[in-house]
Amino acid sequence: MAQKSERNQDATVYIGNLDDRVTDELIWELMVQAGPVNSVHLPKDRVTQSSQGYGFCEFQASEDAEYAVKTMNMIKLYGKPMRVNKSANDRQLDIGAKLFIGNLDPDIDEKLLFDTFAAFGPLVLNPKIARDAVSGNSKGFAFVSFASFESADAAVEAMNGQYLANKPVAVNYAFKKDSKGERHGSAAERLLAAQARKNDPLPYSSARG
Repeated sequence: MAQKSERNQDATVYIGNLDDRVTDELIWELMVQAGPVNSVHLPKDRVTQSSQGYGFCEFQASEDAEYAVKTMNMIKLYGKPMRVNKSANDRQLDIGAKLFIGNLDPDIDEKLLFDTFAAFGPLVLNPKIARDAVSGNSKGFAFVSFASFESADAAVEAMNGQYLANKPVAVNYAFKKDSKGERHGSAAERLLAAQARKNDPLPYSSARG
C-alpha cells in the first residue's frame, strides 16, 4: 500500500467520518466509480485493529480525484455522511471562522447544510448537526467552519433569518469553547488568519474554485 510520502497528493482524496464497518474494499468499489484507483488505505488502531474513521484513496489522475470530491462528498455509508476532500485541503487551518446555525427544522440533514453553506466558500469541515446520542434526532442546531472569514461573513449576512425547510434559521459566529461569552470572529482571530494565509497560501488557493 502506498504510504503518504509516496502518494500523488494531487490525485489523492481524504475520506473521513467513516463508520467502523466500512472496509478498504467498500471504499475501493465506491471510488472506482469516479475513475481508476491506485490504492486505498484506511488506518487501523494498532491494538484493537479497529477503524480510525478515516482514510485515503489515490486515483490514477487528479481529475478523477476532483470528480470524486464533487460526487462522493456527504454520501451516507451505514447512515453516516462521509467527508471527501482533496488531501491537500486537509492542511486548512481552523482559523476560527466557525458559525452557529440555530432553529433548524428537524428534517434538515448534513447534506442540505453542506449544499447551502458551501456556496459561500470552502468549508474546513463538513457541517455538524448536534444530535441526540440515543435517538440520533437533531437537537435543532449545527456548526459550520469556513476556510476564511470572508466566506463566514458572507454566510452570516445572507443566511441569518432566511428560511431553510419551514423555519427561519439563526446564523452567527459560534461561542468559543471555555470562554465567557466570547464569540469567534474577533479582530485577533482575523489577524492570525491573515498571517496564516500569508505564510501558507495553499489552503486558500481554491477559495472560489
